[in-house]
Order: sequence, then C-alpha cells, then structure tokens
Amino acid sequence: MTPDERATSAVEGARDDLIDLSHFIHAHPELGYEEFESAEAVARAAEAHGFTVERGIAGLTTAFRATAGHGAFHVALCAEYDALPDVGHACGHNIIAAASLGAAIGLAAVADELDLTVVLLGTPSEEGGGGKIDLLNAGYFDDVHAAMMVHPWPTERLDAKCLAVDHFDVRYDGREAHASAAPWEGVNALDALTIAQVSLSLLRQQLRPGDQIHGIVVEGGSAANIIPSRVVGRYMCRATTSARLAELRERTDRCFRAGALATGASLTVTELGSAFTHMESDPDILRHYRRAAESLGRTFELDNRGEPAPTLSTDMANVSLAVPSIHPLLAIPTNGAVNHQPEFAAACLGDAADAAAIDGAVALARTAILVAQDPPLRRRLMERP
Repeated sequence: MTPDERATSAVEGARDDLIDLSHFIHAHPELGYEEFESAEAVARAAEAHGFTVERGIAGLTTAFRATAGHGAFHVALCAEYDALPDVGHACGHNIIAAASLGAAIGLAAVADELDLTVVLLGTPSEEGGGGKIDLLNAGYFDDVHAAMMVHPWPTERLDAKCLAVDHFDVRYDGREAHASAAPWEGVNALDALTIAQVSLSLLRQQLRPGDQIHGIVVEGGSAANIIPSRVVGRYMCRATTSARLAELRERTDRCFRAGALATGASLTVTELGSAFTHMESDPDILRHYRRAAESLGRTFELDNRGEPAPTLSTDMANVSLAVPSIHPLLAIPTNGAVNHQPEFAAACLGDAADAAAIDGAVALARTAILVAQDPPLRRRLMERP
C-alpha cells in the first residue's frame, strides 16, 4: 500500500473511537481552561492508539502534547475542545478534536517511512483565552515545521479572513444612592457605560472596513431603585491586522474614558487572555490540502468563484505567524445555521458531522503526507529561520 492508503486505513480503523470521542465532547460542553473531561478524553484516546502523552503542559491543566515517531520532519495537529457559554459546541470543536486525533493516528502509521514526528497538541480555550498562544509562548511550537487543523463551517472554504482580536472587560465604579429619594448623591456607573456605548455606536460610522466592535453587559446594577455603583461590560475589538487593532483600541478606549469623565465614575479595563493576530496561511501547504480534500469528493466552488472569504478570529492565527500553518473550513450540513447558533451545535452531531470528522482526519493526514513527499517544500519548512 502507498503511504496515503496506509494512513487512510489507520484512520478508518479508528473510526468508531473517533466518532465516540466527538460525541462525548459534544455531550460534555466545557468552557475554556475548564475542559477537564474533554481534554482527558482526547489524551486518553491518543494513548490508546500508541501515543506518548504529556499532560498539563505550559502550566495548563487542560493542555497536553501527544507524540508518535522520531523523524526529522515535525507535523503538529491542533485539537480544540472548548465550548461556548449557553450554546455548547456551536463551533464544532468536538469535530476538530476528532479530526486532529484521526489525522495524527493516520500519520503515525507512516511516520517511520516518511521520517516524521507526529505531534497532537491539546489546545484549550480557543473561544477567547488563547491556549495555542500559551503553548506558543511556552515553546511547544518551537520544533514544529508545519501546523494544521480543520474547522467546521456551513461551506467548504480553503481559507478565511482571520481578524486580529482583543478580549477585555470594562468596569465602572460609582456610588450607590436611592434612585428616588436622593439620586443626586449617587454616581451612576450604568450611565457611564451608556455614554460609552453611544460613543462606540457613533464611532462605527468612521471605522475602516474590517474593524469591528461588539460587547455585552455582564453586570448592570442590582435593583431599579438603586443608582448602580458597579457595571461590567465584556467587549471584543477586531481588525484586519494587529497594527490596525492597536489603532482601533486607542479609539475605543477613548469612548470608555468618555463615560468615566462625563459621570465621575472610575474606569478599569482588564484584558482577557491573549490578543489574537491576523492569520497568514501557508499557500503551498494549503495547495496540498486542496488536493487531499478534493480526493475525498469535497469541492471549493466558492473559492473557485472568488467569493469573499468569511471573517473569523482564532488563536491559530498567532501560530501561523510563527510556524507555517493552515486552518481550512470543513463543510457540514447546517440547514442555514451559522457558527455560534444553537442550530449549528445540533448540526455538529449526527451522521453528516461524523462523516466530516473522518474526512477532516483523512484530508489532514494526506496533506501532511503530500508535504512530506514534496522535497522543495519540505526543505523550505525545515530550513526556515
């Protein structure tokens, strides 16, 4: 058999385990850095398939590194498994974990033949915290020559327009007072946030294309007859590059300061996790992914027509600026639902979702094999500074 055939056979041999893993993670949604059951399920499944697993890496309880093979060319597959609040696995991280594990199993079957070291990284908290950035900063990508993953989406796309993003909390502290008897004695923290929100809404008219601001009120006061003394909002700012994001944050911060200035409330801004950068996918690895995915019957009609790439943000983007990487979008039938909707979470379970997980595993494994058998590309990846 060819390496492709051996890798595909290994993935098919693990089909039941991969689907069971996807279903387990879907049924046990856990938030970022708290994916105790899900991370352990992926790590345990890797061990069962012969990988050596190091748990709790980079000081993160729910991160791990699983390895197979001792070759010169190091390929990393990134497994995500955190869920979203309220809507669970509405971004398909259960499928990502199964596909990455499956690809790692497929590559392990040909690691000696192709002189590979296969690395499966368990990367927590993609939905805001940035577990991959934690692993990147701790050196777990230092010896990696290529990093890969797939991400469920309503349509098949080779790439996305990944926006740089900051996550942060804004807190205003004022002073309580009776809202009827002596409101003049209070400092209204909710007014401060309202002024900031109005300022942000006016600012949107002058934002550059690709700049985005969105947020929610986490705490808005305790009772209608008490002047709110503490209000907390949670926000995200996105831009096409990290430099543009810094400019946008400077403008939005002025809006938040305006709320404090107008009301007399104090302002505290707390950064949440790490800033995500824009992404630069490796075009040569992506070309091999396309060939591998098309060999499974997947098509890229939207890319062929030149349709605009969808926008999203991911901590895989930070990895891409340090290690040649890809993050293609893997289609699952959603009946019109989009990521982060409850209906998308429902679509991430069932026969079509299971088939996508297996396709994703095989496509990633075949991509890595094609890269490993492409001497100029392999040499470029291994000799990069």
